[in-house]
Amino acid sequence: MSMGAALPASASAAILPGKGGMTGALSDLFWRRPKFLLFLMLTPPVLWLGIIYLGSLFALLLQSFFSIDEYSGLITREFTLKTYGDLFQPANFDIIVRTVTMAAVVTLAAAVVAFPIAYFAARYARGKWKALFYLGVMLPLWSSYLVKIYAWKLILAKEGILTWLFGKLHLLWLLDSWLSLPVVGGNSLSVSFTGTFIVFVYVWLPFMVLPVQAALERVPANLVEASSDLGASPGQTFRNVLFPLALPGIVAGSIFTFSLTLGDYIIPQIIGTSRLFIGQAVYAQQGTAGNIPLAAAFTVVPIVVMAFYLWGAKRMGAFDAL
Repeated sequence: MSMGAALPASASAAILPGKGGMTGALSDLFWRRPKFLLFLMLTPPVLWLGIIYLGSLFALLLQSFFSIDEYSGLITREFTLKTYGDLFQPANFDIIVRTVTMAAVVTLAAAVVAFPIAYFAARYARGKWKALFYLGVMLPLWSSYLVKIYAWKLILAKEGILTWLFGKLHLLWLLDSWLSLPVVGGNSLSVSFTGTFIVFVYVWLPFMVLPVQAALERVPANLVEASSDLGASPGQTFRNVLFPLALPGIVAGSIFTFSLTLGDYIIPQIIGTSRLFIGQAVYAQQGTAGNIPLAAAFTVVPIVVMAFYLWGAKRMGAFDAL
């Protein structure tokens, strides 16, 4: 009998003896049926995502197809699109435009600020300097969200350090001129759209820096050197080499900054004017006003906007290199 012949069952049992007890039986079952083990492992998170998260989300979105009686203030549980029509009233539509515009501007500014930081970290930072870079980017995320916002409120206040700095540089006239502008200005930076914009960029900047830095890490250094050797200017190298290869990271970061700005209501509540954003409108409608259908309709707006954004990014091929 050759060495390659199959061993009898008794020999197999001697080589791989079975484990006794319930633990052994379960171990043998999972070894023989790996798909069953995978099913058991995935069931709890799938149930959590499907029932707790998606179920509650669908229950909320279902409310958007109801309406509220203008006289009694009670919810009329009949299918209607009237609530979605209310979104296009001037006051509500202004909230949507204001929020989407702020999210777009914050995303663009975060990308502009994050790119040179990420490029330096990817190309030049080594050893302890790279560790220092990660520490500097991640450190703001370790502090309390509310503490950071209230700290910025003090910084941007009329008696804050930023106004003091402008005064020392004899640039108060520039700050006052900016604050006198009709849309972006206000009594001080802490009660203006400019202040809201600054705090949004600061809070969400790490979510843009890290994906861009990871994308630039994957760009071979010889590509940049080859572009220079072929006579390309730094601007041409950026447009034709660096930016296309870093685009997946920018898109990934923009998903965070754009969506987080769309849904945030705490920053504009503490820093900014009395004009609402979508998050504040949802909070006010379901809390103070008790208009849950309109609050649910407002929650649909960020979902639809992000769906179109992701669809457009996929059409441009921005996800191909992710």
